[in-house]
Amino acid sequence: MTWAQRLKRVFGIEIETSEQCGVAVKVIASIEGPLVIQKIPSHLNTKNYEVVELLPPQSRAPPQISLF
Repeated sequence: MTWAQRLKRVFGIEIETSEQCGVAVKVIASIEGPLVIQKIPSHLNTKNYEVVELLPPQSRAPPQISLF
């Protein structure tokens, strides 16, 4: 399973097709290093961006079964 398929399965994020025109998207690069990710906004001289730590979805209790 590719990482794009995993994103779609786990988070419902569709990145294999373009939302604007519907054609297949080709990933040509992926930036994964935290230090590099933090340098991008400062390189752009933009103070409006904040580096946000991605957190997994919060877990929840199982559904309650009504006792009829």
